[in-house]
Amino acid sequence: MTDIDPAEENKRRFLDAFGRFAAGEIEVLREIIREDFVSHTVGAPPGRDAWIEFILASPIATAQIEIQHVIADAEFVVAHYTLIPAEGPNEDVVDIWRFEDGLIVEHWDVSRSVA
Repeated sequence: MTDIDPAEENKRRFLDAFGRFAAGEIEVLREIIREDFVSHTVGAPPGRDAWIEFILASPIATAQIEIQHVIADAEFVVAHYTLIPAEGPNEDVVDIWRFEDGLIVEHWDVSRSVA
């Protein structure tokens, strides 16, 4: 029997879901995010389904995404990426995702426009 490293498993789950989302597979969000999900993003509504609708109405839904760094431990995955929207300036984004039992339960983010 092989012990699975929780940090590597969380990172793998995140990268798989993020890649599928970036390719337009929206339903992956319902698979990876727990129903009682909490986002600490300013203006984001509470709960998984409302947050997904919020994301689908935001520039990230149609932007190109270039991942720069992903780090993980047994509870958190931190992703730094460049968001390249169809219109407007690019953004550098850092997302922090908290995992519990293989699902995302909490989220924080910071971003800044770049030239």
